[in-house]
Amino acid sequence: MSELAINDLHVSVNHKPILKGVNLVVKQGEVHALMGPNGTGKSTLAYTLMGHPNYEVTKGEVWFKGQNILTLSPDQRAHLGLFLAFQYPVAIPGVSVANFMRAAINSQRKAANPADKGIPIPEFRKQLKQIMEVLKMDPAFASRYLNDGFSGGEKKRVEVLQMAMLKPEIAILDETDSGLDIDALRIVSEGVNKLRGPETGILVITHYQRILNYIKPDYVHIMMEGQIVESGEADLAIQLEEHGYDWLKTKTDIVMG
Repeated sequence: MSELAINDLHVSVNHKPILKGVNLVVKQGEVHALMGPNGTGKSTLAYTLMGHPNYEVTKGEVWFKGQNILTLSPDQRAHLGLFLAFQYPVAIPGVSVANFMRAAINSQRKAANPADKGIPIPEFRKQLKQIMEVLKMDPAFASRYLNDGFSGGEKKRVEVLQMAMLKPEIAILDETDSGLDIDALRIVSEGVNKLRGPETGILVITHYQRILNYIKPDYVHIMMEGQIVESGEADLAIQLEEHGYDWLKTKTDIVMG
């Protein structure tokens, strides 16, 4: 069973410390929620895990499949089985959803076996159709340009589609609920729930409890000022909804010293 182990991770952006000693372990088959106020470092953690060059790791390690992935490029991390669903997915005019997905799958296959000639088109089309049916997506999505003119809900559903096609071992969902109305949030959450299982570990990053009404986490972690200051089971999110973050201020002061 694979696990993503984050050990004493410190990260700076433009020489400003953002993460100040994050420790977290996410295993296959588990769903973790990472909550916290805006600006506390949640998205910084997501982008650092996937290797964004603007985030400078000043201390710590991140282990996955026996490797400290901080030494790997973003594509190497993806090939190992990590996946990031973006808070703000980028549009790529001229590249269809289907062509993008096939290129991503072929890249993954070639990394595993350099002699691989790519997924056969009939097999790819069959997989894509089956998964789009499971996610209740209009087949017309496949021929549309990636995220070009998509609504917020459509962009997030395509992120879930990518996750389903690539079958990552650890998936990071960076504020997938951002910008979604209740109906879109429910549809996207249903898609994530259909993909959760023993082969996939999921880290849901959010500052609202509402998405956790649909995606039930096994564990909840609260980040403040660049550190995880409290961890617990699903009811921790309910406490946070009732009391806000002020009740954790004392814990933060103790952790920060």
